[in-house]
Amino acid sequence: MNLSERAFILAGIPTHGEPYEVCCPYNHAPVSIVHRANEAHLQAAIGAASAAFALTKQLAAHQRATILRTVAQQLHVHSEAFAQVIALEAGKPIKQSRGEVQRAITTFSTAADECSQSHDEILRLDRAPGGEGRHAMTRRFPIGPIGAISPFNFPLNLVAHKVAPALAAGCPVVLKPASQTPSAAIMLGEIIVAAGWPAGAISVLPMNSRDASALIEDDRLAMLSFTGSPAVGWALKQRVGRKRITLELGGNAGVIVHDDADIADAAARCVAGGFNYAGQSCISVQRIFVQRSRYDEFVTHLVAGVNRLHVGHPLDEQADLSALISHQESQRLAQWFDEARAAGATFLTGGHVHDGIVEPTIISGAHPSLNVCCREVFAPVVTVTAYDTFAEAIALVNQSDFGLQAAVFTRDVGRIYHAYEALEVGGVIINDMPTWRLDPMPYGGVKQSGFGREGVRYAIEEMTEIKLMVLHLPEMHRAT
Repeated sequence: MNLSERAFILAGIPTHGEPYEVCCPYNHAPVSIVHRANEAHLQAAIGAASAAFALTKQLAAHQRATILRTVAQQLHVHSEAFAQVIALEAGKPIKQSRGEVQRAITTFSTAADECSQSHDEILRLDRAPGGEGRHAMTRRFPIGPIGAISPFNFPLNLVAHKVAPALAAGCPVVLKPASQTPSAAIMLGEIIVAAGWPAGAISVLPMNSRDASALIEDDRLAMLSFTGSPAVGWALKQRVGRKRITLELGGNAGVIVHDDADIADAAARCVAGGFNYAGQSCISVQRIFVQRSRYDEFVTHLVAGVNRLHVGHPLDEQADLSALISHQESQRLAQWFDEARAAGATFLTGGHVHDGIVEPTIISGAHPSLNVCCREVFAPVVTVTAYDTFAEAIALVNQSDFGLQAAVFTRDVGRIYHAYEALEVGGVIINDMPTWRLDPMPYGGVKQSGFGREGVRYAIEEMTEIKLMVLHLPEMHRAT
């Protein structure tokens, strides 16, 4: 791909600012020249979004649905261009980048469908004394402009999970995409503008965090939707004041493999869930707990599966994983590996870092206090541990500050429901990897993983307010 130039989108208009170069994490080759917004641009974007709310909140449901379907259709038309830029800027293998584009199409299509769904309610008030002659209805109204901050690892679909529900709800958006992977968000902004979303109601502003204070603190924005690190997310929560906030802050996904599971399938799912895109997903498999009687069998399958993975350039059609997003991240893993070795952990495969590539790594005998166990690894690394009882396995998964998603492999319905009730997470996936996600479903976590939910319908609920109307019609009551 030739080096491209991306002007950021300010209130629907392409705008130039200070240029910077975006490079491929795998070989540091330049991919894009992107123009960076500043504080003045952000102020202009918030002002435009505030003014545009008068238009977006009046759009009929069919108008919003048409815009969203047009965006989905244009994503389909330009899907390969989006996949290429995601692969190069994020270092995400091209086959996985294509999958991300297809998911974004689903996200916008789902948002269009939600515009056609009625979430209004008619309430019977005469169920209680004093309610005779009165009727009530509720309806959801958009709360106002939305500020959004998205991460590098899904530079299109995680943007879509903020923008598509906002459009469906009738809310303008001011988006700050990740500086490492801004181009897909800018390209999406261009499509949204061309689809007919009102002038001023979408801005896509790559910018330094130090210039983005207004995105968090300006009261003209009714809500902040943030996906990123726990340290940053909780700090933002202290600064938002009265505005709403949703936080998706990462995870440390645990997997339980009980003795009645299909061991070969469980191992294959853990390979996919732990190592696709070099583990750079909030719900990537990280800690695997296997009942002791099947532990050796599981580890044999797991190691064989990991050893078949192909590491390479993100445009290599055979690549399963590539480099981490930055040199700093790979150096962090090198330090964590040294710590694990010093503590006596065993590396069943991998365990080395070279030229920004973290080898696909399986670690056994890792104490729960080690960084590779207790923190979000965000790399192609899993730990595997034997357990004796199912109750012990539940406790081991819950022994974490995070609680996003977990997985359980078992055929026993009793254990399935016990895990559903006892695991301290936002989602429990049965007989598949915790990395499994469909975009219409609710997504979010507990503990350090944040609060609030994404998933189109659930995000729309976060971006709207229920308003009640009560009709007092005493004459109608007397007539009946």
